[in-house]
Amino acid sequence: MPEAATATPTRLLPHFAEFVTLMAALMGLTALSIDVMLPALPQMREEFALLDANRQQLVITSYLFGFALGQFFHGPLSDRLGRKPVLLAGLAVYALASVACFVAARFEGLLFARALQGLAAAAPRIVAVAVVRDAFGGRRMAEVMSFVMMVFILVPVVAPTIGTAFLAFGSWHLIFAFLGAFAIAVLAWSALRLPETHPAALREPLSLGWVARAFREAATTPQTGGYTLAAGVILGALMAYITSAQQVFVEAYDSGRWFPILFGCVAATLALAAFVNSHFVMRLGMRRVSHAATLAFCAVAILHLGLDLATGRPPLAVFVGLLAAMLFCFGLIMPNFNAIAMEPMGRIAGTASSFFGAVTTFLSAGLGLWIGLRYDGSVTPLLAGFVFCGVGSLAIVLVTEKGRLFRASH
Repeated sequence: MPEAATATPTRLLPHFAEFVTLMAALMGLTALSIDVMLPALPQMREEFALLDANRQQLVITSYLFGFALGQFFHGPLSDRLGRKPVLLAGLAVYALASVACFVAARFEGLLFARALQGLAAAAPRIVAVAVVRDAFGGRRMAEVMSFVMMVFILVPVVAPTIGTAFLAFGSWHLIFAFLGAFAIAVLAWSALRLPETHPAALREPLSLGWVARAFREAATTPQTGGYTLAAGVILGALMAYITSAQQVFVEAYDSGRWFPILFGCVAATLALAAFVNSHFVMRLGMRRVSHAATLAFCAVAILHLGLDLATGRPPLAVFVGLLAAMLFCFGLIMPNFNAIAMEPMGRIAGTASSFFGAVTTFLSAGLGLWIGLRYDGSVTPLLAGFVFCGVGSLAIVLVTEKGRLFRASH
């Protein structure tokens, strides 16, 4: 099969290492915006006098809902206006929203500013994927995205440590100052070094009718719609873990000072999964890798919940080990579910990417909040949520593939 045509000569791009790092910075802004906040949630809860401790999780989920909403718009806008205007505008609004978070005097105001942050952060996330697609085709594109993801995965490993460091020198407000400064730095970097990769001759008309038809096509194509839902449900398990990780490690396991290290160690398994996936997916295929990983995720989740119910609470080492195993499986599932969903969408790939991102984020944020708000001082609600999301995702895949696994249904 010939490589897909690219719109932008690669000689116009920055040096490969710089390009990969810039794309990872753009894609990593959302992970940074979430994970750097985790150590600060108790301080926010105290400052805003939140009676229900679980309400601190809204600092995360309000951002995610804004991020999900933004993905509906930034893909079609970048297809019509070009990549750079949408990217630079999104980063500028993100920086302004960070200022609003910094000065927020009420919890409701903070949540509104966080939602605006998420809305704006969807632009660099969508545009980064589109730029890679514009500049590279076929297997080369997959290779570039693998490099980007390996750099991107470093963000959740180090972000809680960064947040903890800022808390050591001041309050949670400093974290938002850092996020605003980071956005401005990436904005300047993109403005100076990144060319426009979507020339005017290739741009799509922007009309409600065209966008509606494109979204409808994505939603009604069984493979795209099915794997989008399956990805959203399994991603709900990860969101539940992220929103309640601080409470689980600090309160349930009384390991507050080790929280950044434990969180980083668990997140590091995603990098290992990306490396393994890059070596096996070309030989075994997306369905074999992702379906086997989904079955393994469900098995580990059921084992983990069973141990919890039998013992009252698994020892910390067991909890972290099994959690890392589930995240390793997750790292094999998501990129392949994404690729399978996008497979039939070549003609409307930009808007289809927005559809996939928006639906998976809305669904996972809702499930993550639903599971996270059930935190009761134990790990049982979180582990039950893992089982629910894993089995639910597997069921959707079975329906989509008409009851068969490891190969496409025809």
